[in-house]
Amino acid sequence: MAHEKFDVGGMTCAACQAHVDRAVCSLPGVQEVSVNLLSGSMTVDYDEGQLGPDDICAAVDRAGYSASPVSAGPGEAPGAPAARLESPTKKLEATAEAMKTRLVASIAFLAPLFYIGMGHMLGWPLPAVLADHAHAMTLALTELVLLLPILYLNRSYFINGFKSLAHRAPTMDALIAIGAAASVAWSVYAMFVMADQLACGDVHGAAATAMDNLYLESAGTILTLVTVGKYLEIRSKSKTGSAIEALIDLAPKTACVVADDGSEQTVDADAIQVGQTVRVRPGEAVPVDGVVLEGISAIDESALTGESIPQEKSPGDTVHAATINRTGSFTFRATRVGADTSLARIIQLVEDANATKAPISRLADKVAAVFVPAVLLIALVTFIVWMALTADVNEALTAGVAVVVISCPCALGLATPVAIMVGTGKGAEMGVLFKSAEALENLHKVDVVVLDKTGTVTQGRPAVTDILPAVRADGRTLSEKQLLKLAAALERSSEHPLAEAIMAAADERGIVARPVSDFAAVPGRGVTAREGANPIAAGNAQLMAELGIDIDRTQLEAFARDGKTPLFFAKNGELVGTIAVADEIKPTSPAAIGTLGHLGVHAIMLTGDNRTTADAIARRVGLDDVVADVMPADKERHVRDLQAAGHVVAMVGDGINDSPALARADVGLAIGAGADVAKKGADVVLMHSDLLDVARAIELSRAVIRNIKQDLFWALFYNSLGIPLAAGVLYPVLGWQLSPMFGAAAMSLSSVCVVSNALRLRGFRPTSTDMQQ
Repeated sequence: MAHEKFDVGGMTCAACQAHVDRAVCSLPGVQEVSVNLLSGSMTVDYDEGQLGPDDICAAVDRAGYSASPVSAGPGEAPGAPAARLESPTKKLEATAEAMKTRLVASIAFLAPLFYIGMGHMLGWPLPAVLADHAHAMTLALTELVLLLPILYLNRSYFINGFKSLAHRAPTMDALIAIGAAASVAWSVYAMFVMADQLACGDVHGAAATAMDNLYLESAGTILTLVTVGKYLEIRSKSKTGSAIEALIDLAPKTACVVADDGSEQTVDADAIQVGQTVRVRPGEAVPVDGVVLEGISAIDESALTGESIPQEKSPGDTVHAATINRTGSFTFRATRVGADTSLARIIQLVEDANATKAPISRLADKVAAVFVPAVLLIALVTFIVWMALTADVNEALTAGVAVVVISCPCALGLATPVAIMVGTGKGAEMGVLFKSAEALENLHKVDVVVLDKTGTVTQGRPAVTDILPAVRADGRTLSEKQLLKLAAALERSSEHPLAEAIMAAADERGIVARPVSDFAAVPGRGVTAREGANPIAAGNAQLMAELGIDIDRTQLEAFARDGKTPLFFAKNGELVGTIAVADEIKPTSPAAIGTLGHLGVHAIMLTGDNRTTADAIARRVGLDDVVADVMPADKERHVRDLQAAGHVVAMVGDGINDSPALARADVGLAIGAGADVAKKGADVVLMHSDLLDVARAIELSRAVIRNIKQDLFWALFYNSLGIPLAAGVLYPVLGWQLSPMFGAAAMSLSSVCVVSNALRLRGFRPTSTDMQQ
């Protein structure tokens, strides 16, 4: 099964999107198609044995559009290097600039055209040569000359619109083209009538025809107002990609490469090859991913992980593209370049999410597929009814054209993709990466969140929590530092995770472990050794019992209740102290659990740890529902049972041993990702390793879906109200009929309003989580 992305040209509205979708879906072997009107792109999952990219492009061409596969350049891996990624914002801005030129020129010709065409109705003074009834044809020809440049500047509406009619797949451009063409055609017919009247000497008749039957200014106004709306829409769209733009701008464009002879050369960042040595000086951005070779520095990784505190880096540590070197100079070996860097993969995730289609968009797709033909039918019926009732071609034509130009499938088609693009971009800014629009939508329905314990609720690594020297028989006690020094001497040769926690605590206090002799590990119990002539030991209660050393059982039970693991230390057959080690709770975990409850989401912790430790963690973070002693393979079953009970379940885990449960859940969230964004099995990647991001992601999802529903409601409401008004349903009551010019203005503004409403998501703040912090 192949998955390929295509650039699609010629799409202007939701109807275009629906036609392209339908044309590709009809091909044998196509499994799934997602067409993105906003970015002019399409992703297709298809069987390579049945068709290829050329067949897909040919189907799009037959539908009246153009398509080409998005592929890497010669010799490149699929995808583009981060430094060479083309910004969607810049493409939209270039389109907007070209449209602005067209718009300014259109307005320059429309202003005098409108003045001349409407001046007599508004009482505006006109030049004598145009005001005189004897010069009615001069007036008409002047209007036609002023309209011709507007028609030429906006010819794309006619080309695309009539082409879509020829393919029997009418689009928004078809509505505009038909409306403007009808106005022009009727006006040209009226000019022939005027010429005949003037030839017969009927000056007043020709003047009356000019006043009542020329719609040239209406055609010019319709085209110009639509262009105004398109311009404002594109300008607004360009702001929706600001998050991707910001990510792309993080990548430095140049880098300093160190040759084998030690010489340095500045090269384009996208020219760096795997294995090359790169130097990064203070204040510079890391150009690609790699491993530090020489030097020590502090790296600001907030762009990728959200961690505001710079991370110390020394030889052997990993650095990532777009992170900032704050202190010393260092060199590193490039390990991931181009599309393989962490930054490029984050950008790709955001773009892939934008390319997918949310389930909620299916309603708009179904409506858009039949919208334009339905509008044309309504316009025809309107014209016929008006002719039957009034026998006045002017009135009938006005009503028919008004119906055509006020209709707007664009508002319906833009409602979902614009909000999805802004929402996924905002998520990326927050460190929440949605892999698909479906994940973004499904998250708002979640009512149960299943949490893994280790690395999700807790830090995922053991740390020393208590250092308790014991009172010996002679009444003496060791200091905490002395006890930790003894512990470090014993544990320095051990590879047990608890030993690593003790060594880390010793390093933090500047304690250097002394060498010991006769070191021996006692499997499942601890270690023994000799410090000089003194026998020493460290281990659990079982080892102490074997050595005949008494321990405080009350203290042992207290540690168990708190979820801590005690290590007992003995010297010369006597207990000298206890050090407790535990996987500590993340500082934000209690606030995150509380916030999920505030959002009406029930949290459950699944852990393979024992019941006592699990209950201790649950008490400290405020969890009421805990399932302990669960093997990783059984987590998926628990998620399935919750779904069978009617719950919409989100699973939060580390994306490794939790993969089956993450895949089973309605939404899988991988936490603790850091720069590794390619978490398999997860629908959402949480970059900050912060449980609060689960609540933030849910709030963002709810805000996006609320925004989409608002846009769909107003788009449907606008068309449901606007089309009947244009058809003249109020004329018998109020004697009022909608002008095609006002219809064009309303149609243009409807799309702008939808995009503007979606842009409000850029100011989204997770209020409930902020209150908890």
